[in-house]
Amino acid sequence: MILGRKLFLTKGIGRHKEKLGSFEMALRDAKIAPYNLVEVSSIIPPGCEIVSVEEGLSYLQPGEITFCVLARQQSNEPNRLIAASVGLAIPADKTMYGYLSEHHAFGETEEIAGEYAEDLAVEMLASTMGLEIDLDKAWDEQKQIWKVSGHIVNTQNITAATTVGPDGMWTTVVAAAVFTDYICK
Repeated sequence: MILGRKLFLTKGIGRHKEKLGSFEMALRDAKIAPYNLVEVSSIIPPGCEIVSVEEGLSYLQPGEITFCVLARQQSNEPNRLIAASVGLAIPADKTMYGYLSEHHAFGETEEIAGEYAEDLAVEMLASTMGLEIDLDKAWDEQKQIWKVSGHIVNTQNITAATTVGPDGMWTTVVAAAVFTDYICK
C-alpha cells in the first residue's frame, strides 16, 4: 500500500491554439506539468497533512509518478465561462479518512464552483460518519452544523475559472489535490 502523507492544492489556466497545448499550459501554470500524473479517486488518507505548493513540490522530482485528484474543463467557444474545482473535507478525528471532490463546470464563477465542490466533499464525508443530511437546509447552514458539532474540522476548495477569449483559442482550467511524501506499507 502506498500512502501520501502530505497533499497540496493547486490550480492553473492555459490557452493555446491546440486543445492539448492548452492543457499543458494549465498544468504549467499549476506547477505540476513535469510530473507523470496518475488520477486517483477521492480519499484523503488518515493524518494526511495539507502543505503549501512550494513545500509539496519540494518532495517531487521531474518525471516522478505523482498521484492526484484532478478537475479539468476545456473549451474553445468564445466568451464561454469555464471552471474546475477540487473540494476538501477532513474529519476532526485524525484516525479517519477525509474526502476530495472534483467539479467541472460551464457557466459558473470561481466562487460558485468552489462552494459546490467543497459542499460535495462535506456531504460525502458526513454520510460516511452517519451524520444526517437535511436536503431542505441551506448547504452553508448544514456545513456549519457539522463543523460546530466537532465532526468536520477543515473544509476548503481550490478553483480555477476563466472565460474563453473572443479569439476562440482553446482554454483549459485545472484544479488539483496532489499527494506527496509517500510511504509504502
